[in-house]
Amino acid sequence: MRQVSISDYVRMVTVSQARREPQQADAGVIMLTPDEQLQFWRALAEAQEPTPAQRELGAIIRGAK
Repeated sequence: MRQVSISDYVRMVTVSQARREPQQADAGVIMLTPDEQLQFWRALAEAQEPTPAQRELGAIIRGAK
């Protein structure tokens, strides 16, 4: 449709997205696709108990160890 090679198209899309990433990070915004939003929601809704290693890491971060 754009009359460019596949590699040029991929490069255009990738560079464009890469330029937006720092702007979104500075704004504190995370952009998710609809599929990513669903995965994120499911991860929050179906939270699992932390593993022993995760508990230990949490204690280290809180300064309890």
